[in-house]
Amino acid sequence: MPDAKSDRRESWDAIVVGSGLGGLSTAAYLCALGKRTLVLEAHYVAGGNSQVFRRRHQGRDYEFDVGIHYIGECGPDGVITQVLNGLGLAERVVFRPLDRDGYSTLVFPDFTFRIPTGWDRYRERLFETFPSEREPLGRLLDVMQDVSDEARRFVRREFDLSELAARAPNFVQWGLRSTTQVFDEFAISQKAQAVLLGEQGCYAVRPSKTPLVAACGVTDHFLRGAYYPEGGGQVLAARLIEAIQAYGGEVRTRAPVRRIRVENGRAVGVTVARKSRREMEIDAPIVVSNADLKRTVFELVGEAHFSPQTRERIHSLRMSIPLFGVYLGVNVDMAALGHRNSNYFLWGTYDFEGIYDELEGGRLSSDAMAYITMASLKDPVSAHLAPEGYTNLQIMTLVPREYEIWGVDRGPADGGRYHRDPEYRRRKRELMDRLIATAEKVLPGLSEHIDWKEAATPVSQERFTRSTGGTSYGIETSIDQAGPLRVGPRTEIEGLFLCGASTPSGAGIAGVMRGGVLTAGEILETDLLRPILAGQVFGDRDALPPLTADWDAWKLNTSLG
Repeated sequence: MPDAKSDRRESWDAIVVGSGLGGLSTAAYLCALGKRTLVLEAHYVAGGNSQVFRRRHQGRDYEFDVGIHYIGECGPDGVITQVLNGLGLAERVVFRPLDRDGYSTLVFPDFTFRIPTGWDRYRERLFETFPSEREPLGRLLDVMQDVSDEARRFVRREFDLSELAARAPNFVQWGLRSTTQVFDEFAISQKAQAVLLGEQGCYAVRPSKTPLVAACGVTDHFLRGAYYPEGGGQVLAARLIEAIQAYGGEVRTRAPVRRIRVENGRAVGVTVARKSRREMEIDAPIVVSNADLKRTVFELVGEAHFSPQTRERIHSLRMSIPLFGVYLGVNVDMAALGHRNSNYFLWGTYDFEGIYDELEGGRLSSDAMAYITMASLKDPVSAHLAPEGYTNLQIMTLVPREYEIWGVDRGPADGGRYHRDPEYRRRKRELMDRLIATAEKVLPGLSEHIDWKEAATPVSQERFTRSTGGTSYGIETSIDQAGPLRVGPRTEIEGLFLCGASTPSGAGIAGVMRGGVLTAGEILETDLLRPILAGQVFGDRDALPPLTADWDAWKLNTSLG
């Protein structure tokens, strides 16, 4: 294999730009099926939003997840499990379940609701909480469960688009209508609606613009089982990288792609920047972009290579609302204090539309969710999360898209400087302190036990992932931008493909991994998803490296430069 630091021109069967889980899944399956594939990542850590970062404070070590906090589809027949299994990796990732009696705890101004695993238990708990709405809630839940079941069968390729009307009648009737419209039609109270949408921070879209299939799909996703990967989100990336390497491919970090080269209407490779050197061209007849959709079209490829209709369409797409995150090392053991392995969603109001009025108007909302999760409770066996007797804790909230919120004129992807700016740091610190104070509603005295704290804004997200507007979720999953209304995986440029959160498979770990399989199948002109979900294994387990007790996913993900 050519030396990455040499001037020798390289040629690969395929190149993937970006090492998010969608790109890594695409590359792993291409490699398993005989295509030598190179993954290029600009950051020094592979994994995209699945990466972690480590901090040391006064001799104490912490490790924080960036984007994976809890996931579904990890049971025996789950999409994530099956995608891993198809590469020979299923036994290499352990998924730990969250509290089955309340994997998420919704905290509202005057009551609390714990979401249990399973539709039947969820239904009964809703009836107990809203006894006067038992009849309309029952009818609505029937619709939601039917829509999610039919949509799940469709995305698992159990039937195709031509059979949709016959095989998915509830999806056709209800699925693409807005959640607000459907809930109002069933005469559901505002409080009950807030409970039904209590985890909607997982996709961050105004309820009146959210298709019912997205809302009940997320509910179904977690009701089937909520999990956390032992060792953190980075484990998924690291295991996929092991498969890529074992099956003839390579992943390189610190390898920023400056251009996707297009000649005579087809992709022919990429141009990579090199420190203190001239740019390097790498050839491949297939290029897959796992990068931000808008930056792919307008920066990496160049809009001149796309039709006017495509340019107009991509320009018009709205990005999802971004997130602000707080990372805390706490000098108490929350498990010893009796705290359960549950997420908290704290909402200051039942009026979610009002929250989005503020956010989309460029204003911070004090009523937007404060999402609290404690990795130490989800993964008590991992040594890197926090010192013994301490807790790794994170708080997140929804924030506006505008740079001005942070006192920044332009984003880092466009050369903006922000990190040491006093006003940026002041505004970041102010929101961090406000979220810590909010968290004390369920964790009294939290501020007195903080050993380490830092925060990340959407500007930070843009810096490390180059996502437009610093969003974690790609383009907004709204009625006019969902499913087949999105772009990809095949583009109008021959040899250029897309994967990731903005493609039809959507955001979320299961979405991007499934989407990665679909992109690989599109390239290979075969249906990969159906046999994978049936249990077929394409990878060679014997080619994978041996499992070792001292294996460190973070070290693997940072040793690829």
